[in-house]
Amino acid sequence: MPAQSEVIAALDALWPPGRAEQWDAVGTVCGDPDAEVRRVLFAVDPVREVVDEAVELGADLLVTHHPLYLRGTTTVAASTFKGRVVHTLIKHDIGLHVAHTNADRADPGVSDALAGALDLRVTGPLVPDPDDPAGRRGLGRICELDEPETLAGFTARAAAALPATAQGIRVAGDPGRTVRTVAVCGGSGDSLFDDVRRAGVDVYLTADLRHHPASEAREQARARAAGADAAVPALVDAAHWATEWPWTEQAAAQLDEISDRHGWNLRTHVSRAVTDPWTAHAASDTRPADAPPTPITDIPGAPN
Repeated sequence: MPAQSEVIAALDALWPPGRAEQWDAVGTVCGDPDAEVRRVLFAVDPVREVVDEAVELGADLLVTHHPLYLRGTTTVAASTFKGRVVHTLIKHDIGLHVAHTNADRADPGVSDALAGALDLRVTGPLVPDPDDPAGRRGLGRICELDEPETLAGFTARAAAALPATAQGIRVAGDPGRTVRTVAVCGGSGDSLFDDVRRAGVDVYLTADLRHHPASEAREQARARAAGADAAVPALVDAAHWATEWPWTEQAAAQLDEISDRHGWNLRTHVSRAVTDPWTAHAASDTRPADAPPTPITDIPGAPN
């Protein structure tokens, strides 16, 4: 069995910490470098539910996409939920390793996994890394469909391919427009709107789209297109967790390949716990304004 330090070195080769954004907090949070690793659990969020799963599984290492302490801390007291996570991991000899924006920019990275989940053909990064002569690394991905389809069809594709969440999929654009090219970015992506416009794609799929950036992006694109709405990228907004979860399967497969090559005989697992924070959704009432209000008991998930 490999030592934790050997497994971490392999993970750092996949997602070098030096390629993370300066504000990020990646790398090993806790763990004994000399401890043997037999089982590794991959997940998006280092929350209590996932840590309890790692304990039950008998994992020796938990690898998550999101950092536990993104902005630092002055305490790991078990009276705080993050401190309880650290105490539980150490008590059960489980290491925690984080690959965040370094995994976003990797080749393959988070957006490659997202594109793969939607069966899209990647043609290159949306924002290429200037220090990658091969032009494969970077944020987001530009993709093509094998066959054109409507925006409604593409939305259905995303809803079927991504893990189910309370949010579901939100869309801005004509459902009947033709989609041939797509930009994707796993996680929060409204900071890349300028790059999406330059790419000239038909659709941008990402997460956490806020009202003002999304509205301004569509209006600016519409103005630049002199009113030709076909030139305005449609927006498809999925839940943050759902757009990044496919990476966990990709990452587990990458470690499987490394384990086979070195004869480590590791067992990798992917958490299917839905750690998206939203738990329920009620559709807006689209009846005429003068219709009687919908009783609260008629809304799915509402208390009786």
